[in-house]
Amino acid sequence: MKNEIKTEPMDACQVFCPNLECSASGQTDQGNIKIHCRKRRRYRCTTCGKCFTERTGTMLEGLRKEPQLIVIVVTLLAWGCPLQAIVQAFGLDERTVSDWQGRAGKHCEKVHQDVIVQGRLDLIHVQADEIRAVRHEVVQMFVSTALAVMRPAVPPAVPYQNGQPKLLGQ
Repeated sequence: MKNEIKTEPMDACQVFCPNLECSASGQTDQGNIKIHCRKRRRYRCTTCGKCFTERTGTMLEGLRKEPQLIVIVVTLLAWGCPLQAIVQAFGLDERTVSDWQGRAGKHCEKVHQDVIVQGRLDLIHVQADEIRAVRHEVVQMFVSTALAVMRPAVPPAVPYQNGQPKLLGQ
């Protein structure tokens, strides 16, 4: 018997056109996105006429494995799990895992460039870390991460009243 993969229903209201030249690019729930093909999970923008999938513009674009598996593998790599251990645990080819690692890195770099460097976030506090990594003793890579706190942090020892922090002197 065939393994049936349960997929979520397609919702054109939650998808936007990835074509940067389209006037509706980046806008959801505008009525310009129509379902083009349910079997291949493709959408079409009525503004520019371009077809695309839900994975267009992500590190998952063009990959055939389940997104959950890819996310688990990339998460394990990010936490320092050895590549060979992942290959053994999931029965994957080493080249596949290396490719996913490279894709994830390129996608993170693009997100960093488009969002952080371009200043498109309203940040109150940012904590940034940088790690130097050596791969195959030849290629040096620098990995940087940033953590944004979107509202002022409340010390954990502050007592709460009715779900709100009770400030000193109140």
